[in-house]
Amino acid sequence: MMMRAAVGLWVLSAVICVGRGHHHLGHDDDQAVQDTIVDGSANSVSLVNDANQDFSFRLYGKLAADADSQGKNIFFSPASVSAALAALSVGAQGETHRQLFSGLGFNSSLLTQTDVDQAFQTLLQRANNTSQEDVSEGTAVFVDDEFKPKPEFLQTLKQSYFADGFNVDFTKGTESADTINKYVEEKTNGKIEKLVESLDPNTVMCLISYIYYKGKWATQFDPKLTKQEDFNVDENTKVPAVMMNLDDRFQTYDDHELKTTVLQLPFNSSYSMLLMLPEVMATLENAISPNHVTKWLKAMVGHRRRDVYIPKFSIKTSYNLNDVLTQMGMTDMFGGANLRGISEEQGLAVSDVVHKATLDVDEAGAEAAAATGILIGFSAISDPVPVLKFNRPFMVIITERNTEKILFLGKIINPTI
Repeated sequence: MMMRAAVGLWVLSAVICVGRGHHHLGHDDDQAVQDTIVDGSANSVSLVNDANQDFSFRLYGKLAADADSQGKNIFFSPASVSAALAALSVGAQGETHRQLFSGLGFNSSLLTQTDVDQAFQTLLQRANNTSQEDVSEGTAVFVDDEFKPKPEFLQTLKQSYFADGFNVDFTKGTESADTINKYVEEKTNGKIEKLVESLDPNTVMCLISYIYYKGKWATQFDPKLTKQEDFNVDENTKVPAVMMNLDDRFQTYDDHELKTTVLQLPFNSSYSMLLMLPEVMATLENAISPNHVTKWLKAMVGHRRRDVYIPKFSIKTSYNLNDVLTQMGMTDMFGGANLRGISEEQGLAVSDVVHKATLDVDEAGAEAAAATGILIGFSAISDPVPVLKFNRPFMVIITERNTEKILFLGKIINPTI
C-alpha cells in the first residue's frame, strides 16, 4: 500500500528577549501617532495580511544577501517572525513603534495598533480553526519574577495574540532557558528542541511566537519509485540526493518573465506547497513578490501531466535576526528603545531576535513548525510526458491558497545538508 506523501516543516521563528541596559535613554516622543481608523475589521485583516506577504519577501531578500547565507539553504517562517514583532509593537511607543510598524509594512495612516492586534487575532483564529489539518499558531511571554509588565500589555498579548504567560527566574539562566525550550518543543511536536541556547542575566522578558503545520499530500507518491540521483548544487558540484517520483496531472505555470517553472503540490486542505525552479536563481529571488504568488495561483487553472522528481530531504536553519532587522529600519529596539508600553522602567531594550526552522520532505506527508523569540532585557504536458526534475537549486513556499498567507519560505541549494 502506498504511503501518503508528506512534507515536514518545522520552524522556530524568533525569540525576542528584552533586558535592562546600562545607558540612559534619550528623550523620546510619548505622543501617540494619530491614525485614521479603518472602517471594518475585514479591511484591517486584508491590509495586515498584505503587509505580512510583502514583509516575507523583504526579509527573504535580506537573508539571501547576507554574507553568512551565501551557498546555504534558506528556510524560515515569516508568519512567525511578523507575529512576534507585532506582539512586541504592542509595548513600543514613539520612534521605536514607528520603526516596527514601518519595518513590518503597516501603514500607520490606515492602521492603528488596535487594528493590527485585532487582525492578528482573526488570522490566528483562522489558522487554529482549520479542521482538515494539524495547524497551530500562537505566542507566549516569559516574564522574570522581579519584573512587572503593565497589565494592559499582557492582556492584549493574551487576547489578540493568544499568548500563554509564565513567570521564570532569569538569574538562573540554564533553568529558565530549559523552561522556554521545553515549551517550544511541546508546541512544535518536538521539531524545535533548543530555541534558546543561553540567556543574559539582564533578561527580564522573552516573547515567543510558534507555528506548527502537518498535512498530507492530496496525491500519493510511491516509495518504490524513490531512488538516488545527482543534485546539481552548482556548475561544479554534484551531490547524491534521494529523489521521489510521481507521474500525474499537476498544476504548473511557466513564468517567462522570471524564467521559472512553478509547480503546485496541494495538501488535503486549503494549503499548498509551491516549488519554483528557475533557470537562474538570482533572477527569481531578486524579483519575486506577493504579486507573483497571486498570479501563479490564479493562472494554475488546468492540470497537465508531468513526470515530477522532487528530492526527499531534511534541513535545519538557524538565524540571529538582529542585523537583518536593523537593515530593515528597526534599529531603536536594540538600543535607546522606547518600550514604555511594556513597563515604565528605564533602559529596556531587545537583546536578541533568534529564529530556527526545519523542513522535512518525504513520501509520508507534510509537517511544519516555527517559533520566534524576542529577548528583552536591560541592554546590553501530453505524451511523451514532460519531465519536471527539481535536481538543482529551487525556492519553496508553503501558503494558504484562499488568503495567500505565507507560512514558510525558503531556498534549497543542497538537500543533503
